[in-house]
Amino acid sequence: MSFRTSGALLGFALLTVGYLVALIWADSRHQVLSGLTKLASVMPMLVAASAITYLLRYLRWYWLLRRSGHLTPFLRGFAAYLSGFAFTATPGKVGELVRIRYLLPLGVPAARVVAAFIFERAFDLIAVLMLASLAIASTRTFIISAAFVFIFLGGLALASAKLEWFSGTALALARRGFKRPAKVVTAVREGLDGCRIWLTAADIAVSLVLGLIAWLIASLAFLFLLNGMNISLPFTQALSIYPLSMLAGAASMLPGGVGSTEVTIVGLLSLHEIPTGLATLAAVGIRLSSLWFAVVCGFVALLGLELVASPTMADSNAR
Repeated sequence: MSFRTSGALLGFALLTVGYLVALIWADSRHQVLSGLTKLASVMPMLVAASAITYLLRYLRWYWLLRRSGHLTPFLRGFAAYLSGFAFTATPGKVGELVRIRYLLPLGVPAARVVAAFIFERAFDLIAVLMLASLAIASTRTFIISAAFVFIFLGGLALASAKLEWFSGTALALARRGFKRPAKVVTAVREGLDGCRIWLTAADIAVSLVLGLIAWLIASLAFLFLLNGMNISLPFTQALSIYPLSMLAGAASMLPGGVGSTEVTIVGLLSLHEIPTGLATLAAVGIRLSSLWFAVVCGFVALLGLELVASPTMADSNAR
């Protein structure tokens, strides 16, 4: 097992312990776990919905790589894509760039992986914001989330138009002996520049449609969870809660939006006079079936890829 994998496992363990401690504290105050039986009954459907969204998001990834001239083996590429989820609980999900390690042997350069990651993030934010706008239960929260999306997209547009800034920064860092930061800045510059290849009607349409379908399924899964817990809300408002909370979590820049996303869900449900304990359990349930399930899938894919890669690396060293 590589040092990177071991570190990810340790980080995941610490995050899990912290999450459990917070859940136990919440249960002591609001009896969160009293509805655990109802949550367990809907969990299989939630997990299945999450698996479908991962496949849809990978299809978008596969499309983008193929359009840029990189046709990867479908299943091996899917495993490489899933491996990034092991590090999804990082600020901005930048840990997902671990995919570079597994896509390089498939002929996909690091710059192309960075470009696909940036392009994917941008269209995820657009899709989630569109779904969140279906109903605005909390105007303030929506404005903050929308502002975050527009600032992010505006920043990307500005950065893409000023790539020379990155080149100059990387050169200055390299001259001062900061080689690793210089490489990071160069990778970002190449990634931003690489996004230009997908600024076509077809690529934009495919990226947006697949993103919308994937996040719509995730939102419908949350609606299914609410129904399973006997929480009745107007359809559009219920549908918008999950994407709006995801935007709030992204804007918080906390790893994976852990804590901020859950608090937003509880807050939005409380606007409809849902008891705090029940709202907290709903928030935990959707996060278990999305974020935590994604992390588990990521580790399974990552460990599988490491096991496959180890003999290959050993043979290379022997030669």
